[in-house]
Amino acid sequence: MQVSKPSDQPLSQLKVVIAGGFGAGKTTLIGTTSEIEPISTDEQLTEAAIGTDKIDGVEAKTTTTVAFDFGRISLYDDLALYLFGTPGQERYQFMWNDIVEGAIGAVVLADTRRLEDCFDSINYFLRLGLPFIVAVNLFEGADRYPLDWVHTALRLQAGTPVVGCDARDSRSARHVLITLVKHAHTIAVRARHSPPSLDRRQHV
Repeated sequence: MQVSKPSDQPLSQLKVVIAGGFGAGKTTLIGTTSEIEPISTDEQLTEAAIGTDKIDGVEAKTTTTVAFDFGRISLYDDLALYLFGTPGQERYQFMWNDIVEGAIGAVVLADTRRLEDCFDSINYFLRLGLPFIVAVNLFEGADRYPLDWVHTALRLQAGTPVVGCDARDSRSARHVLITLVKHAHTIAVRARHSPPSLDRRQHV
């Protein structure tokens, strides 16, 4: 059997967003999976920032993303993902629209010690109509909860995937990205096959 060379196949390039609260592991996940040297805009936390940003539970974190993180991974020979990480603090949310533009979906990283930090991202993607999944980053020392409990606690819509992961592990992080791509594909196929809605306002 002849194996096709990668150059014989069209390469699909998709943009995905990695979101979540401050210290949830966005920069780590992108750095773990990226085949290229990831671009990071991390800066040292200042005393002023510590007084402004919520750092409860992540006091050991000394840097913060001030714009976005960027990486690239080839999931298959014919599919590459461009990864864009959002800043986690509320004061940088004005950048989200530009970061999300053109994305096929998003991963919301969750830290069970600060689960409420997910709501800004979840509500934003719901308003936008962007497919997303939740990935529970299993930090050392953090309480472990069943994934269906996390689904309920975050009041997610039925069918929204929740997976566990270790953002430091490349296989685990890769599984998260594959889950997102499959979920976004399922939603896209469903939308294409949905019957058109009737406009009751049209004149007879």
